[in-house]
Amino acid sequence: MPSQAAAVPAASPFAQPKAVFAVAFACVVSFMGIGLVDPILPAISEDLDATPSQVTLLFTSYLVVTAVAMLITGWVSSRLGAKRTLLLGLAIVVVFSALAGASGSIGGIVGFRAGWGVGNALFIATSLAVIIASASGGFVGAIVLYETALGLGIAVGPLLGGLLGEVSWRGPFFGVAVLMAIAMLATWVLVQPDEPRPDESRLGSPGGPAPERTRLSEPLRALRHRGLLTMSLTALCYNWAFFTVLGYAPFPMGLGAIQLGLVFTGWGLMVAFFSVFGAPWLQRRLGIARTLYGNLTLFALVVLVIAVWTEHNPVLITAVIVAGVFIGVNNTVTTQAVMTVSPVPRPVASAAYGFVRFIGGGLAPYVAGKLVEASNVHVPFYVAAGALLLGLGILATAHRLLGEAERAQAAEAAHAPAEPAEPAALIPAAGDQPATVDAVIAAIGAGPEAEAVAAAAARLARADGRPVEVVHVREYAVSGQGTAEAESLDAALATVREQVRQLNAAGVPAVGHVLPAALGHGAAGRLLAEHARAVGARAMVIGAPRHGGLPALMDASASGELLRRLPCDLVIVNGHEREPLPAG
Repeated sequence: MPSQAAAVPAASPFAQPKAVFAVAFACVVSFMGIGLVDPILPAISEDLDATPSQVTLLFTSYLVVTAVAMLITGWVSSRLGAKRTLLLGLAIVVVFSALAGASGSIGGIVGFRAGWGVGNALFIATSLAVIIASASGGFVGAIVLYETALGLGIAVGPLLGGLLGEVSWRGPFFGVAVLMAIAMLATWVLVQPDEPRPDESRLGSPGGPAPERTRLSEPLRALRHRGLLTMSLTALCYNWAFFTVLGYAPFPMGLGAIQLGLVFTGWGLMVAFFSVFGAPWLQRRLGIARTLYGNLTLFALVVLVIAVWTEHNPVLITAVIVAGVFIGVNNTVTTQAVMTVSPVPRPVASAAYGFVRFIGGGLAPYVAGKLVEASNVHVPFYVAAGALLLGLGILATAHRLLGEAERAQAAEAAHAPAEPAEPAALIPAAGDQPATVDAVIAAIGAGPEAEAVAAAAARLARADGRPVEVVHVREYAVSGQGTAEAESLDAALATVREQVRQLNAAGVPAVGHVLPAALGHGAAGRLLAEHARAVGARAMVIGAPRHGGLPALMDASASGELLRRLPCDLVIVNGHEREPLPAG
């Protein structure tokens, strides 16, 4: 039976270095930009004598340019590095948000919002990766902090827009410029420069070719894969409804800036809560397919309610706030599904998916304005409900792929690499002794507890005359906005090599493996269990879980999955209690 050591105090996801909070603050401000302009749309229309369809171009230019820029983010970041890309994106947002605030025409604001979209795309593409690289509170804690920052930005953006917009419609633009300038300065000072990539092959063999830089054509070429294309088109239809509600609903409400800010803050709170908590809960209980089918159906019904009662404010306001529930669920579950079904590297899949879905979000508000001019205020929302039904139909054509995604996430099938052309990396023992079955596995993370885990495995192995296999699973971080590597392969190889070196120096036969990348802690635990079964492990040693509370609500933990699935004994050690390696 698996054995377990005493529990250790949970680590707070907010116990992070200043660099992490600098980028998290920038995330809050960046995602304020989604709903920031909602409360000031009527004021801009009145002050600049612009039609609603012209004003909705603030969304269209911003999102369409963001969509196109998503195609180049991988190319840029693979050449400049994450920190420089992040700073470039922040600088672009500062400049163009200030120019939008200073503009005297609707055309100028629309154009400057387009420039803002370029900076937003560069920021989205790298912020998650920078937070994870800088975090010290654990992988799960970093994701919690990132999602919290996104949720706070989406919720607070409309409120800030309403408060500043009550003074002047220019206020929100200047406010973003000031806040982003502060975030850029903090990022420049606190975030460490990118480390140079070593000249190693994908498996870390000295002398191999350096990792390839991302090519500009990769995201578009990735859309040739049916699963990625189908999920992206479904997201386009969903985003059409999402941004019809967000971009045009403020006009028929007829409220002032502060009142509109409060309405869309309620909407943002629903988006944030159900992105972080509701979506994982539903996905665990219903699976990917049923969650998406049910969520899109209910969202279509809510949008239909908006279409019928567009001119009845109590119903319209309530329905808009309730729509945040389904937007939050869809953001998270769809992104998770896209990353699972895509047969291409996750950063490439994320760029391709972002390109298609933001195109839908960008075009919808402008089309809504034109439809109202040609007919009446109800029509855009009927079209949006129809777009959701179309999305359901497109999604149904990928039902088999959704089933495969569920099986992959549950690790029902044997562990397969999360990315093509990235097999498990082997680090041999001293004297090139091959790994043997019936070994003791030391499942180490990237933190300081790795030495304690390796030492405990060595003591068990020494007692039975067995070898040690040091195993590490790379993880990917997936949020509602995209994906990022939690750890480079080079860094993972270095971590395992160091523990193998120490064990061999102490006279303990040891080999090491870096297993293929997994989507989060739960998937990592399942991969470890499958690996232990495949090699006939005698026992596995892991460090005690260091997160609880908020992270535990979000995460299917590795230790929990191991307790359910591992075919051998499990020993959980307190990583803070280090003991020396046994003498040889």
